[in-house]
Amino acid sequence: MSRQYETVIGLEVHVELATKTKIFCGCSTEFGGAPNTHTCPVCTGMPGSLPVLNRQVVEYALAVGLAANCQINQYCKFDRKNYFYPDNPQNYQISQLYLPICHDGWVEIDTAAGRKKVGIHEIHMEEDAGKLIHDEWEDCSLVDYNRSGVPLIEIVSEPDMRNAEEVIAYLEKLRLMIQYLGASDCKLQEGSMRADVNLSVREAGTAQMGTRTEMKNLNSFKAIARAIEGERKRQIELLEDGKKVVQETRRWDDNKENSYAMRSKEDAQDYRYFPDPDLTPVVISDEWIQEIRDRQPEMYTEKVARYQEEFQIPEYDARLLASSKHMADVFEETTALCKKPKEVSNWLMVEAMRLLKDRGQDPEDMAFSPGNLAKLIRLVESAAINRTVAKTVFEEIFVNDIDPETYVEEKGLRMVSDQGALKKVIQEILAANPQSVADYRGGKEKAMGFLVGQTMRAMKGKADPAAVNKLMRELLG
Repeated sequence: MSRQYETVIGLEVHVELATKTKIFCGCSTEFGGAPNTHTCPVCTGMPGSLPVLNRQVVEYALAVGLAANCQINQYCKFDRKNYFYPDNPQNYQISQLYLPICHDGWVEIDTAAGRKKVGIHEIHMEEDAGKLIHDEWEDCSLVDYNRSGVPLIEIVSEPDMRNAEEVIAYLEKLRLMIQYLGASDCKLQEGSMRADVNLSVREAGTAQMGTRTEMKNLNSFKAIARAIEGERKRQIELLEDGKKVVQETRRWDDNKENSYAMRSKEDAQDYRYFPDPDLTPVVISDEWIQEIRDRQPEMYTEKVARYQEEFQIPEYDARLLASSKHMADVFEETTALCKKPKEVSNWLMVEAMRLLKDRGQDPEDMAFSPGNLAKLIRLVESAAINRTVAKTVFEEIFVNDIDPETYVEEKGLRMVSDQGALKKVIQEILAANPQSVADYRGGKEKAMGFLVGQTMRAMKGKADPAAVNKLMRELLG
């Protein structure tokens, strides 16, 4: 009988903070600048340059720590993590080992087996490294220091997760929480949220931990799920063959769905940590913590409950709307303007979601103004346009953020409300389709759908289908 194995997973999640400037200097943190244009003597590690801590970094770290139910170290310090690598200009990284800003917290996730708490071991502040670009044409490596010194928090979980489903639920909870706080946009594709997976397997029922490996280079939830499954299988196969798992750092190649060893796993002593002599300790007062606590926004769970109560929206709809901070903001702002929460919800959940899916975009990419969606809803409510036309107009709003009132007038899309004109068109359609008229009068209800469709086509969609239906039945006796 083959042995049963349990997977044990802990995560190290790096989050780039949404500050305008870097952690220890005044250089811009904006993504995508020309190489080495967002740099200065501090973030390129020039001798004699001195770091100065960005206060906003501390405030974001505190906000995330409080939201994750952490204890706060009111006296915390920065340490130097010493290692040589070309993208690390000082030959050390400023981080926090001995006294991190937050520790001993937890977040709750929903799993197939119910709710579960995942422990947060610590959250610490640190600076990001630069970026190496490997030029295969010239056969050389180039370094871009724009990212060097961009502020990060590293969120280190306890080894409390057991499968990919729990890992993704935990990451989604963190991402949503941090986006709600405004601390980061958490875009995995731009590297502003990165997860390293520490994974080991052990025989089910045993308390002793197996030997863990760390997997890097994971930039999407799908890649993380595949990497977990791949590494789990690899370790079980080694153990089944009587071999040992080696503690090491591995790089996941998502195209080949395979991982390979990068280096043996280092321990803290390999980095020769010591307190940074250029930075004074950070002292966090009770008043400062209370100030951050008072500024915490309404979070996902409270928002879902409020949407159901205040707007009478089903739980499923409320969860979907609140699952993106930007989507929730658009929903609330549009509802405040038009006072039609269910209508706003329907447009966002059906048409906006469809267009996002077609374009491979996230809700955060929606760029239209709530005012224009509110105007569209009013146009439909006042029967100025029908729903078929409204869908076309919404697509224009979604793509180009046009003013729907101006667009409807310019394109001549307003519904024809002249009963005389409508009656004349219907009579022409009936005269041109005697067989369908005979079929309807003979009891074939489908014929009515055909005749209404022909009328709508003749009216170029600028008629109310219900009004066409009613008038046609009257004319057909």
